[in-house]
Amino acid sequence: MKLKGIELEGTYKVIYSAKCFEVYDEKDNVIYFENSKGYWYKSEYDEKGKAIYLENSNNYWEKSEYDEKGNEICREKSNGYWVKWKFNEKGNPIYLENSSGYWEKREYDEKGNIIYNENSDGKIIDARVKELTIEQIEKLLGYKIKIKGE
Repeated sequence: MKLKGIELEGTYKVIYSAKCFEVYDEKDNVIYFENSKGYWYKSEYDEKGKAIYLENSNNYWEKSEYDEKGNEICREKSNGYWVKWKFNEKGNPIYLENSSGYWEKREYDEKGNIIYNENSDGKIIDARVKELTIEQIEKLLGYKIKIKGE
């Protein structure tokens, strides 16, 4: 049996009420939804249960790709918009770019906290540990530091 292009074989969980109709796959993901006003969407998932495709009755669709660790590395939408990500070995996003020309770079400490962030808008947040001279610290504080023993 086909439902909006979805090949249905076997047994599925179905929820039906006066307001909506839903079909779930064996991993309990919604693969089809339709409401009483005729709006519908259908979804496809990879073997890990990550959404890889969504399409709806408004002629909208989006596709996603994931790396072997389950991080979303690319999303493309029917309006032409796309975004791509790169991740470090701990799964933190270290770079993204999109179809609008925006990009962002990040660095993390060993606990996963962002310590450096730079983007195409010219914004830079730098929380990396730096060695400062006493004069630089005094300038930042706005007053002189008195060191014991001096």
